[in-house]
Amino acid sequence: MENSESKQKKLTCSWIACCTKGFPVSSYKSMQSSESEYDEKEKYHGGDLPESKTAKRKPGGWRAMPFVLGNETFERLASVGLLANFTVFLLTQYHMDQVTASNVLSIWSGLTSFAPLVGAYLSDTYLGRFKTIAYAQFGSLLGMMTLTLIAWVPQLLPPSCNASLGHNCIGPTTLQFAILAIALLFLSIGGGGIRPCSIPFGVDQFDPNTEEGRKGINSFFNWYYLTFTIVLVLALTVVVYIQDTVSWALGFAIPTMLMVCSIVLFFIGTRLYVHVKPEGSIFSGISQSLVAAYKKRKLKLPNEGDVDGIFYDPPLKEGSIVKKLSLTNKYRFLNKAAIITEGELQPDGSNAKPWRLCTIQQIEEVKCLVKIIPVWASGIICFLSMAQQGTFTMSQALKMDRHLGPHFQIPAGSLAVISMVTIGVWLPIYDRVVVPALRKVTRIEEGITLLQRMGIGIIFSILSMIAAGLAERKRRASALEHAGPDGVAPISVMWLAPQLILMGFAEAFNIIGQIEFYNKEFPENMSSVANSLFSVTAAGANYLSALMVNILHNVTRGKNGQPDWLTKDINAGKVENFYFLIAALGVLNFVYFLYVARLYQYKSRVWVDEDVELNVVKQ
Repeated sequence: MENSESKQKKLTCSWIACCTKGFPVSSYKSMQSSESEYDEKEKYHGGDLPESKTAKRKPGGWRAMPFVLGNETFERLASVGLLANFTVFLLTQYHMDQVTASNVLSIWSGLTSFAPLVGAYLSDTYLGRFKTIAYAQFGSLLGMMTLTLIAWVPQLLPPSCNASLGHNCIGPTTLQFAILAIALLFLSIGGGGIRPCSIPFGVDQFDPNTEEGRKGINSFFNWYYLTFTIVLVLALTVVVYIQDTVSWALGFAIPTMLMVCSIVLFFIGTRLYVHVKPEGSIFSGISQSLVAAYKKRKLKLPNEGDVDGIFYDPPLKEGSIVKKLSLTNKYRFLNKAAIITEGELQPDGSNAKPWRLCTIQQIEEVKCLVKIIPVWASGIICFLSMAQQGTFTMSQALKMDRHLGPHFQIPAGSLAVISMVTIGVWLPIYDRVVVPALRKVTRIEEGITLLQRMGIGIIFSILSMIAAGLAERKRRASALEHAGPDGVAPISVMWLAPQLILMGFAEAFNIIGQIEFYNKEFPENMSSVANSLFSVTAAGANYLSALMVNILHNVTRGKNGQPDWLTKDINAGKVENFYFLIAALGVLNFVYFLYVARLYQYKSRVWVDEDVELNVVKQ
């Protein structure tokens, strides 16, 4: 061991000599101390990399927001308007049963949610966020055009259920299903590029190193989701109504035209945007850190105070958007990957063996990801509750009285607007009234911590599932006693409102909290990955939902031919038990969340004290 330690000390001198070759050590130290200041000046830039440290920041901020939020509004209105009623489209136009439609929607939603990982990789490594969003929007447009074509051309759909067929509904042919799959694939490609980049691109327009910029970012998350909510209200009312009562072809053509408007608006604002260059893939750095730590697992770590020169810590590249991270003692076994051993440095001080030696920066970025994973996992069960809004909630609505007055019937796909209205009303109140009031008490810039906000959302999701189970129990009892030939219960669809209102609060607290949490806790060059991680949460929830649906469909079927909980005839099943099961999982998930949240240490916190804001960094 003494021989190993003496080698490390020799390598320390060698590395310092290599890195400072051509100028004195004092100059090297000065460069290190001024590095963070240089990074702050060069973090934001448009077009090519600035040539001087004094390069001024390009236009952005709220000046770019009409185009950023406008583009996002049209894009969301297009995608949500196209898919808000999609379950009904599969049930009525493709003649799928309840379980098959749920599986198709869950599997496709899962694929769409995993796709952002690929989009984040391409954005951070090669394209940058602007180009990734631009290319992805054309992918979404192709998918929307294909779906519009499906609805317009009768030969691309199964034949209608009519008297000549004896009321027997024929499902889609292999070709018809394949064309539908191609349309959904294009939409997944588009979502894979837009989802991980849209929020980081908006955040890029603000400077987090100024008080005005930080406040702009905090408000951006809430107003971003508010505009998204307004979009959903329009999509779930106007567009869905046209699909249900006028024509599916027209109902799909309108979102397609809105997508064209989104693309046009996005490119109009090009000169105002702040363009952040890609920093390179973080996935290779993660892999290298884990491999190097494993290869050096038998090395002994130095004492906490004895670290100078032992670890590989070169300066960041000029113009990098990343802030320098210091070495921490959390997950110390990873620190071994940065210990310099013989033969790992080039004569000029550069890394000769990147799969054996990693920088402190690489290691700390891996730690950021590792410590967030337990918190991320808690979001899957919470999102599982929200995923039911697009499946079984619609099945419930189709078997309830949806009349609003003698002549108007609420489309089943429009019911989710109740959640959206809840969010739309609550968010401005929360942003402008609740947060400032809480800030005075807690001295936390966000009013409450992001983990507290997420925890409140989990509680609301549990209450929503309980309310859903109780409402379904009442609906089914009414249907069994008084239903007509069509199986519709003589009970108002507004009985579903409580569960949807509670789900709206769950989204306002947990979903927005997750988005903001990932964006603030990940390093700057991982923001696209941060947003794709939220999409992976949705993917996990969708696949878990599909797994649970199929297991319950087979396990809960009676031995004497009794229907299962999720049988095709919802009046013969027991969907309320499915809701109660999700609520029980939510309770267990909340206990788990409390445990991991208590152990979590924030990367940074901003405290407020008598109009003076102080950054308190915790590692």
